[in-house]
Amino acid sequence: MEYRSLGRSGLKVPELTLGTGTFGGRGELFAAWGDTEVAGATRLIDICLEHGLTMFDSADGYSSGRAEEVLGAAIKGRRDKVLISTKATFPTGEGPNEVGSSRFHLTRAVEASLKRLGTDYIDLFQLHAFDATTPVEETLATLDDLVRAGKILYVGVSNFSGWHLMKSLAAADKYGYPRYVANQTYYSLVGRDYEWELMPLGLDQGVGAMVWSPLGWGRLTGKIRRGTKLPEISRLHKTGDMGPRVPDEYLYKVVDVLDALAEETGKTVPQIALNWLLQRPTISSVIIGARNEQQLLDNLGAVGWSLSKEQIARLDAASAITPIYPYWHQRDTFTSRNPNPV
Repeated sequence: MEYRSLGRSGLKVPELTLGTGTFGGRGELFAAWGDTEVAGATRLIDICLEHGLTMFDSADGYSSGRAEEVLGAAIKGRRDKVLISTKATFPTGEGPNEVGSSRFHLTRAVEASLKRLGTDYIDLFQLHAFDATTPVEETLATLDDLVRAGKILYVGVSNFSGWHLMKSLAAADKYGYPRYVANQTYYSLVGRDYEWELMPLGLDQGVGAMVWSPLGWGRLTGKIRRGTKLPEISRLHKTGDMGPRVPDEYLYKVVDVLDALAEETGKTVPQIALNWLLQRPTISSVIIGARNEQQLLDNLGAVGWSLSKEQIARLDAASAITPIYPYWHQRDTFTSRNPNPV
């Protein structure tokens, strides 16, 4: 397992992270992802540690906090051997202050996560979404207090647009608050929007990507192909309309190339899709999910080898789409003055 810098920070993280969205299984969305409890989670973490995967990602919104509880129980007695990342911002109750990135909510959210996780510090704490009603200075000042108190070590964001992130980084530089070093972002062979603005921003500002849903919301598992029905066991039956839309013909075009490369390399479709991501700029870690040991071991097989340049080019071509304006214009013009074109 390779370790990489988390953005422009001194923290080294494994190139793969285990996501805990499959822990707990509370609510329609998370029940469709998985319902792993403590015994199963402990076994998955055992396997991860055996393979050098030491980072585990959660959120207070995963199964209404149950995922953090399961993770905390599964790492009990070995906290010093793991890195924990978690997130907050989404609603945790019905009250007007039980949501967002205000000092009121974040302070309580961090305390609650620490209790559920059974730890006194969080290695990486991320805002799960942008809160447009709270000044970024208030949010950053709160995170600064939490860092100084030793309750969180590094800070990041998730699901921010480019201007959200850049505004926050500018405020952090102005007032001496902690800079965001991680951006937990959706990115896959069938979801390349990250490349348009957030990737160049990450290169310029030293923000590392923590990729969520690297298999395209469950579409690149190797079980979905042209002319076949959706597998009987698939979260897409319940969540297909919740996530990003992917036109069928575009998906099949990408899967056709993945199938061809699987035959050439002897690797599985998910392993190839993950390996492609690991070779993209700004990627610090790719978050994998697993309902069971077999899925986890298959995903762990994505590391320790590399696709060739020619194979990457074929995947790039199959998954390429025309970006929205102004990114297509920036890609096609004035490239001598644009060192990081789309």
